[in-house]
Amino acid sequence: MANSDDNLLKKVIAHAKEYGFVFPSSEIYDGLAAAYDYGQNGVELKNNIKEYWWKFMTQLHENIVGIDAAIFMHPTTWKASGHVDAFNDPLIDNKDSKKRYRADVLIEDAIAKIEDKINKEVDKAAKRFGDSFDREMYLTTNPRVVEYQKKADEINQRMKDAIEKSDLASLRQLIIDLEIADPISGSRNWTEVRQFNLMFSTELGSVADEASKIYLRPETAQGIFVNFLNVQKTGRMKIPFGIAQIGKAFRNEIIARQFIFRMREFEQMEMQFFVKPGEEMKWYEFWKEKRIKWHKVLGLGDDNYRFHDHLNLAHYANAACDIQFNFPMGFKELEGIHSRTDFDLKNHEKYSGKKLQYFDTEDNKSYIPYVVETSIGLDRMFLAILSNSYTEEKLEDGSERTVLRIPAPLAPCKVAILPLVKKDGLPEKSEEIMKELRMDFKCYYEDKDTIGKRYRRMDAIGTPYCITVDHQTMSDNTVTLRHRDTMEQERLAISALTSKLQESVSMSSLLNKI
Repeated sequence: MANSDDNLLKKVIAHAKEYGFVFPSSEIYDGLAAAYDYGQNGVELKNNIKEYWWKFMTQLHENIVGIDAAIFMHPTTWKASGHVDAFNDPLIDNKDSKKRYRADVLIEDAIAKIEDKINKEVDKAAKRFGDSFDREMYLTTNPRVVEYQKKADEINQRMKDAIEKSDLASLRQLIIDLEIADPISGSRNWTEVRQFNLMFSTELGSVADEASKIYLRPETAQGIFVNFLNVQKTGRMKIPFGIAQIGKAFRNEIIARQFIFRMREFEQMEMQFFVKPGEEMKWYEFWKEKRIKWHKVLGLGDDNYRFHDHLNLAHYANAACDIQFNFPMGFKELEGIHSRTDFDLKNHEKYSGKKLQYFDTEDNKSYIPYVVETSIGLDRMFLAILSNSYTEEKLEDGSERTVLRIPAPLAPCKVAILPLVKKDGLPEKSEEIMKELRMDFKCYYEDKDTIGKRYRRMDAIGTPYCITVDHQTMSDNTVTLRHRDTMEQERLAISALTSKLQESVSMSSLLNKI
C-alpha cells in the first residue's frame, strides 16, 4: 500500500528548482498556476525519456511509424471525436471556501478511503497469519472487509449511473449522502454540480465566421486518426500497424497542487495500433505486457507499478486500464492502455464524408480497423523518475549527500570530466578527453572547488560517472572513474572510457533488456 508523502514531494520540487530541472513558469511575474518550465537539466532528462519511448516504439517495431501532427485542427475534428459534446468535467463549488472541485474526484477519494480501510485490515491479517495467509480468501470471507467492499461497489455504481445519464443532481446527492466535506474548510455547504468543457478555444483569423472558433487539441490521438490513410498508403502499411506521436496537449482542468503531475499544458506520448476487428483484445493484452516491461526495465522497483482496470469505461472503449505508479502522492495513473474499438475512424468517416477504410488483400474486403491505444504522460513519467531517484544518504564518515539515482541512459549528463587541480596541464588534458567523449555522450567539465564538492554537485543532478584527471594521468594516460551510486572508483585507461561508458549509459543498454 502506498503512503502519501508530502514531505518527499516538497523536497523533489525544491531540488528540481535548485538544480535546473523545473522552474515555475513566468516566475519573475509571480508565476502562473500549474504551468512549469523545464530547465537545462530538465530538458535533457525529458528528451532522453522521449528518445527511450520513441526508439522502443518506432525502432524496435518495424510495423510502427511516427508522425508529428499540428496542434490546431479543423474544428469539426472535435465534433467527430466527441470532445465538443462529451469532454466535460462535473464541477461543484464549496460555498464557504469558494473552492471548486471535480465531483467525481471527490467521490473517488471517498472510495479510496474505504479501500485504504480494506488494505489496513488485509495488512493486519497478513502479519497475524504469516505465510499461511490467503489474501483472496480473506477478501471474500472476512465480514468487515466484505462490508467495506460492498459499500465501495455501491458508491461506484451510483456514480457510474449518474455520469452515464448526465444526472448531475444524483451526483450532488451522492456527495451529500457520503457526507463529503471540503478538504480545505471542512464545510459541507455545496452548490449544484455543473458540466464544464475542458477544451481551450481560440479564434483563427480570416476564416468563414462559423469556422473561426478553433480549439487547442486536448489529446494528440486525433492527429493520428485523421492521418490514418495518409500514413497507411504512403508507408504501404499492412494491418496490424501503429502510428506513434509525441506532442503537446491542453486541458482547462481544475488543478490540484501536485507539481507537474497534472497541468493545463502537458506532453503526451501516444501510439495508436490499428488491428483487424475481433483481434483487439489479443492486442490489448499484448500491449499491456509490452508497456509494463518497458517501465520495469528502468529499475524503479517492480512494486511501484500496478494495473488498475477501469470500471467506468469511456464511451468509445470496450476495455481500458491504467498502469499506476507509486508517486509521492500515492498510486496514480502514469499510462493508459485502451481498446478504442472503431469509434474514432467511424466518426471521422461520418463527419468528413471521406472513406477511412483499409482494404485487406488476404480477406479481399474493406473494413474500418479497430484501435488499441497506449498513452503516457511525459511530464508524469518525468515526475515518476525524479521522485523515485531522489535519495538522501548518510555516509560512513557521518556526512550526507543527496543523489539522483536516475537510470543512467536517461541521466541529463552522462559523465563529468574533472581535473584534480587547475594547473600542471591537467585542465588541458581534461579538455582533450572531453573532446573525445562528447561526440557520444553529454559531458560536463568543471574545475572549480574541491573534488569532493564537485562530486556532490554531480550526484545532485544524477550524473552516473565522474572522470578525475590527476598527475598520474599525465604519465600513464589513465584516469579515475567514479560511480555515482556506489561511489566506488576504478583506474582506467583513457582509451577504454568510451566502451566502458557505452555499456551502461547508451540507450541500447536499456532497449536490449525489453
